[in-house]
Amino acid sequence: MTGFTSACDLARSQLLERPRCWLVTGAAGFVGSHLVEQLLELNQQVVGLDNFATGSKENLLHARASLSPSQRERFQFIEGDIRDPAACEQACSGVDFVLHEAALGSVPRSIKDPLQSHEVNVTGSLRILMAARAAGVRRVVYASSSSVYGDSPALPKVEGSVGRPLSPYAATKAANEAYAHAFAKCYGLEIIGLRYFNVFGPRQNPNGPYAAVIPLWFTGLFHASPVIIHGDGETSRDFCFVENVVHANLLAALTTEPQAVAQVFNIACGERTTLNQLFWLMKSEVIQLRPEAAGVEPIHREPRPGDVRHSLADTSKASRMLGYRVACSLREGLARSARWYSGQAQSRPSPPAPLEALGP
Repeated sequence: MTGFTSACDLARSQLLERPRCWLVTGAAGFVGSHLVEQLLELNQQVVGLDNFATGSKENLLHARASLSPSQRERFQFIEGDIRDPAACEQACSGVDFVLHEAALGSVPRSIKDPLQSHEVNVTGSLRILMAARAAGVRRVVYASSSSVYGDSPALPKVEGSVGRPLSPYAATKAANEAYAHAFAKCYGLEIIGLRYFNVFGPRQNPNGPYAAVIPLWFTGLFHASPVIIHGDGETSRDFCFVENVVHANLLAALTTEPQAVAQVFNIACGERTTLNQLFWLMKSEVIQLRPEAAGVEPIHREPRPGDVRHSLADTSKASRMLGYRVACSLREGLARSARWYSGQAQSRPSPPAPLEALGP
């Protein structure tokens, strides 16, 4: 904890002493809005780019709610699509750092419509890289995914050893890493990739057919509705609270370690939790806020195609080269998330969608 706090404190102090201009793509999304909030709290100039395909204006309102008027004035929002060269060019103009979060997530979504996932995740990312290079951006930090490890059975997952993608979504993330490497080698663009492992936290959307497991289950528990687990529940994941991801982005953007450039890093907690364990951890948190959740039991259904069986990150490379440490554990992150979703449940007394809970 001490090393992480020191690295983050140093990054924060550097930003406060010398504000920069940042572009956050996918700014209205779950992770993107947290990045916007953190950067504005540090008195940075922030440009947000989003087309609201999966993000929401509500996320931006939440991000700005606790900010001072002067901090809010430092935010410029562009409603646009990363597949649009003009929007990318406008967004990158005058920017020092790009935090590229915009993407179409979800393995099932990519299986249903692989072309759209490719166009957004690959073509859109390529547009951002081209615009960043043309604008003379100092560094691009982009979101990759643990899905690139594919069919590799090795645990924990180590950056230098990946398998074959098991879904079109995983293939798009692998393609992003290949393009990032090519741009670093061919054009000298400073690029760092962060492989996220099952990020969760406040503002993660529980609505729709492609909702992630944690927000969907919180919604079910708070409404005392059935919670569905695909498979036997022994599938495991390395769940990572969003605060850890925000800090990792700052560390990657500001690192002065030359060997970190053109690399990818696992960002996770380094702990493996089964879906069965996750359900009981979440249920224990919700019961403290809504006792009626005690009667909710999981319902098991068929496994989903394209999902890996187990996932666990080795974060030693990020620790060594970026100064990354886990700031918020799974238990603490679930407790903080439960309080947030409790407030959402009170303001929205009915479930927003059928709770056909999907795995991570």
